[in-house]
Amino acid sequence: MGTITGLVGAGGGFLIIPALVLLAKLPMKQAVGTSLVIIAAKSLIGFTGDLKGDEVIDWKFLMIFSAIAIGGIIAGSILSKRIPNEKLKPAFGWFVLVMGIYIIGRELSNLS
Repeated sequence: MGTITGLVGAGGGFLIIPALVLLAKLPMKQAVGTSLVIIAAKSLIGFTGDLKGDEVIDWKFLMIFSAIAIGGIIAGSILSKRIPNEKLKPAFGWFVLVMGIYIIGRELSNLS
C-alpha cells in the first residue's frame, strides 16, 4: 500500500479501505474506522518527530484544526449509526472515482 500511494500521490485511506473490505472481508464501517486509526497513528508519529527538531509549530492553528477534527469525529459517529453499510460502499466508490479523476487531471496539467 505504501509504495502504491507514494507513486500515485493519493492518501493511503483510498487504498486501505477497499483492501480491508475486499481482502479482509471487513464491513465498510469497520474498514473506515480501521483506516482512520492507521492514519491517526501515522500522523501522531510524524508530529512527535517534529517536536524534537527546530520546527516552528503554529499551536493556535493546531488547536483549531484539532477542534474541527473532533467535531467531525462526533458528527461521523452519529451519521454512521444512521447510514447502512450497503449505501456506504457505492458512495465511497463514487468518491474514489471522482478523486482519481481529479488527481489524474492535476498530474496531467503539471506535465505542461
